[in-house]
Amino acid sequence: MNKIFTASLVVAAALMLPVAGHAADADRSSPTAYAKDSVITTKIKTLLAEEKLSSLVNINVETDNKGAVTLAGTAGSQKAVDKAVSIARGVTGVVSVDNRIKIVAEK
Repeated sequence: MNKIFTASLVVAAALMLPVAGHAADADRSSPTAYAKDSVITTKIKTLLAEEKLSSLVNINVETDNKGAVTLAGTAGSQKAVDKAVSIARGVTGVVSVDNRIKIVAEK
C-alpha cells in the first residue's frame, strides 16, 4: 500500500508541475506557441513520473518556443539520466534536448 500511495503522490505532483511552471514561461506573445510548449513540457513530465525510477522526479523540464527542451536537476545514475533524455527526445514536437542533469549518489 505504501508503494501505491507513493506512486499516487508522484503522479499528482507531476500533474501539478505545469501549474507551478506556468508563470516561468517567458514567451506569452503567441498563445499558440505557449500552448505548444506547455503541452510538450507536460507530456515529458508525465512520462518521467510514470517511470519507476524515483530519481526522475527530481528533474525539471523547460521548453522554449522552438521546441528545444532543457532537462535540469539530479538523478541517481547515468541510466536514469539516459532514460530521461530518451523520454524527452521521443515526445512529438521536441527538436533538441539540452541535458543538464547531474548524477548524485542515492542515499
